[in-house]
Order: sequence, then structure tokens, then C-alpha cells
Amino acid sequence: MPKLSWLLACCLLLSACGGQPPGTTSAEAGPMQRSANDGDHLVSIDSAEAPPVASVPAKPVREDPNAPWPEAKLGLGQAFISCATDYTAEQGDGAALAALDRDSVRTALWPCRDTGLLRVRYQGKIDAGFAELAWRLAAVADELDLHRRILDLDSSGGQVEAAIRAGDAIGEANWTIWVREGSICHSACVFVLAAGDNRLIAGKVGIHRMMRISSKATSRAELNRELHEVYGNVKDYLERNGVAVAAADLMMTVPNRSLRLLTPDELKEYGLDGTNAVQDDLERIRQMRKCGDDFVRRKDAFLVAFDQSCKPVGADLEAVNACGQSLKQRYGFPDERCPDESPLAENDAAALEPPAPRPDVTAGL
Repeated sequence: MPKLSWLLACCLLLSACGGQPPGTTSAEAGPMQRSANDGDHLVSIDSAEAPPVASVPAKPVREDPNAPWPEAKLGLGQAFISCATDYTAEQGDGAALAALDRDSVRTALWPCRDTGLLRVRYQGKIDAGFAELAWRLAAVADELDLHRRILDLDSSGGQVEAAIRAGDAIGEANWTIWVREGSICHSACVFVLAAGDNRLIAGKVGIHRMMRISSKATSRAELNRELHEVYGNVKDYLERNGVAVAAADLMMTVPNRSLRLLTPDELKEYGLDGTNAVQDDLERIRQMRKCGDDFVRRKDAFLVAFDQSCKPVGADLEAVNACGQSLKQRYGFPDERCPDESPLAENDAAALEPPAPRPDVTAGL
């Protein structure tokens, strides 16, 4: 049974059961791809023409769980709620989210109290409805103390502004972003991917230029001026999420009707795969205060050893996980003082019980 596991900075994803939506490419990463459906997947909307949506708080508000929410609905997308990492044919992706009002979201997430884990499968465009979904899910997850959160993405892109708005909400709400095998994260979806505390990628991630809706440009110079402010906002957003601004520069070179799939090395180089560097810094500061210098040093040493010893195990995610479980004991984890901060702490919970160590995996460690 396939499972998604937090392996901290060195996560690895393998074969999954998700299908690939029509009109997408399964080509190897790197080269340009052409698709009749890619031309409108990264657009910027003039603020005066953007659909009205409620403002996103910096963090979901817990103090008033009964405060009314503005009316909103999903646009060109669908969300499914699950309380487990399983996604076999039998388990599926969970129940479809009926609506975005508070009662509907709370009803959908209520069963997840038993596991403390929330997995949201989102398939569709990145638009205003998705931005609303992002902060509403986090607000209710906070109310229900669902602190292990996975956003399982499959999106061909959408609106720049909606992606950034959703990403800012996601970045304050402790989400792991997952692009599983058979799924895609193209164009504006990449901005959502950037916001995760951890980014786990087995599917295809692709980029290209954006288009400005209602552009009045008649020359390259005019078009460049129109896009300059938008790209400035994009670069600021990427920087605050620990992503190299070179990713935005590369976008500028790819025609909107084409698609540039990023290689695994490029995803790492740009800071789009693995642990969010900014979040990692915040966690280190917080853990230094809470758990002490020795804890942080041991955790750093574990992560280096895990990357060197366990990640090369290869294709079997359970084998990698078993390797990590065995390795962490050598570094004094779980830590008695800070068990919840210890590496692979999520796997110590019943919801993510690790398999027994395999002799062929742990031998020689």
C-alpha cells in the first residue's frame, strides 16, 4: 500500500496511483514541449478585472471560529479530503469537498481528528477559488488541531495573483506539497509548490512565460513594461519562499505556448524540491530556543547522514523510511526533551507507523 512519508529535508517519492489528465505530457524533464492546452495556463489579471475574493489573513484566525465567511466556491477545480496517506484504488483520494462554507469544510475535516492528519487532493486550475480553499482549509485544520497537512497537487496552472495569494496562506500553515507520480504542476502551480514547508516531487513540474489579460501592448517594449511589475512581485514572492529568482528569469525565456519541464537537478538548484530553506531557518531558530544547541546539532548531523546513507537506497520508499528509522537511533532520537521535534517524529505516530527495518537496508549503517 503506497504511503507518503515526511522524511524532512530528504524526502523521496515513488510510484503512485494517480492518473495523468488529458492534454498533458509525460515526456522526460528538460526539453521544451508543445501543447494546445498550455497557452492560457499562466496568466496575470489586472487588479481592476480580478474576481472579488475575500482577503486572506496572515494566519488563519482561531479566536473566533464562528465568524462568518464570505460566499465562495471552487472554480475550475475539485478538492478531495482524506485522513490518511493511502491512495490505492480501494481507498481513492477521499471524499469530494462539497462546498467552501465553514460548516461544509468543518464537516469534511472532522473525521481527520482520529489521525491528526489531513491530505487534500486538488485537481484543476489555480484560481480565486483555490486561493479561498487554501486558507479556509488551514483555518479549520487549526481549529481541529490537524497539524500534519499534505496538499496533493495536480494542476496545469492558472492565475499568477491567485497562486501567490494561495501560496502566502499555505506558507503560514505548515503544509507539505506533494506532486505525485502521474500528476503535474505547471506554470502558476509552481508558485504554490514554492510555498510548502516541504516539497515532494515525483510528477512533472514545468514553467513558461505569463500572459497579461487585456494587454494593450503593441510592441515588445510596451509588453515588457506591463510585465515588469508582475515579475517583480513574482521574484519577491519566490525570495520569501527560499526559491532562486533564476526560476522567474528562466520563465521569461519560454514561450507561453510551450512548456519547459524542470529536471530533478534544476528543481533542487532552484530550491523547489525538498525542505523550504526559509522555513528551515525559522524551524532552527525555534528549535534552538526550545530544545537547545545540542539537539539542533544532532538533528543537522542526522539529516546529512540520512541524505548520504538512506536516500541512495533507491526505489522503495518503505526501505528508505526503514533506513531512516534505524539511523535516527544513532543520533539519540527520539529526543526525550523534544520528541515532537525529533526527525521522523510523524512516523512515530500511529497514523504513520513505519515498517520493520529491513536487514538489506540497514546493514552497514
